[in-house]
Amino acid sequence: MAADSDDPKAPFNEQELTGLKYFGVLKGLLKHLHAHRDHPNRVLHYDQYLSLLLLYFFNPVVTSLRGVQFASELEKVQKHLGVKRSSLGSLSEAAQVFDPRLAETLFKRLSAQAVAHDAPRPLPGLPDALAIMAADGTLLEALPRMLWALWRGPHEHAVKLHFQFDISRGVPRDVELTEGHSSEINALAAKLHPQCLYVLDRGYRDYAFFQSILDAGSSFVARIACNAVSEVVEERRLSAEAQGAGVELDQVIWLGWEKIRSKLRQPLRLLKVHVKNPAAQHLKPRVKPVDAKSKQYRECTEEFDLWLLTDRLDLPAESIAQLYRYRWHIEIFFRWFKCVLGCKHLLSQSAHGLRIEIYAALIASLLIVLWTGRKPTKRTLEMLQFHFQGWASASEVDAHIAGLRLAQ
Repeated sequence: MAADSDDPKAPFNEQELTGLKYFGVLKGLLKHLHAHRDHPNRVLHYDQYLSLLLLYFFNPVVTSLRGVQFASELEKVQKHLGVKRSSLGSLSEAAQVFDPRLAETLFKRLSAQAVAHDAPRPLPGLPDALAIMAADGTLLEALPRMLWALWRGPHEHAVKLHFQFDISRGVPRDVELTEGHSSEINALAAKLHPQCLYVLDRGYRDYAFFQSILDAGSSFVARIACNAVSEVVEERRLSAEAQGAGVELDQVIWLGWEKIRSKLRQPLRLLKVHVKNPAAQHLKPRVKPVDAKSKQYRECTEEFDLWLLTDRLDLPAESIAQLYRYRWHIEIFFRWFKCVLGCKHLLSQSAHGLRIEIYAALIASLLIVLWTGRKPTKRTLEMLQFHFQGWASASEVDAHIAGLRLAQ
């Protein structure tokens, strides 16, 4: 029986859920998960649970696990998503017993298919088979009762998501969830892929780790400290294109003291790139923390130098400088993932359930890429949400997607 839409305790009104037929394409993707139940008496199947999570991300009126449960009582939802009424206890239990690796497999399958045509174009001299991969971690604030997510102290809890983002295709490729204090280097070292060029910030500065990337059959462009010890092997001439890109120095070096050179078994390439950002207009000067614990801040300068280390001796210097600028794409994805898509709100407090929620959010992002052929944006998500609320017709959604495809 459908829930009473006049119930004052209902999270939303049934009339606010429309456009559910758009979810019909998901049935084929999730069909193979239907047989996965932890117990034969369980009514809620894995594919139904994932469908309800995707409904949560695509419809703004569903804002909590209780809202998801209420949606499962509605006839429209049951018809279009193929679900049955689920209790709040069943949804909470499902987060504990369903295997996140099944959702991970679906995520990776979609990630291999999705290509955003507005991703950066290939750079000169870069092999076609080499994927440009940005790696970084981001924190999600956790609840105090999530003891497994203890971070800096007894009153601070967070989980960390370690992402690998394929810049050349504009889609996330891998993710790992850990406690907030875990090492980003160790998380990435455990999931290195071959035939990738990893673009890394200073948080990944570790000589043995750089060698592990090379041993995995990949390359890297990483930012290091300006005072890193090195021995110059060769000074490279700077082309006019390199100087125009801000490159002031290009050397082949042995990195580190003689006692620690065993961590790196080959000479590497060091570039100094001068960055000059445009002056901010009518904005306060940017600041960044000097020490996170003391919460002291200093003003960011608009001009600074980047010291970049790479094993690619074959690439033009200007291409390496541009590759590091591409690292910003993963920061834009973090903003989409946490602020626009709304993945900062945790539906589950267990590590298992949170992993499933993360994969569901990534699947939602990839579906937008597959539908539109472009990276997900706030405007596209709003159009889909308007449709699911009955404010935009299916033809208007189709016209929006067609317009995005024409712009490719």
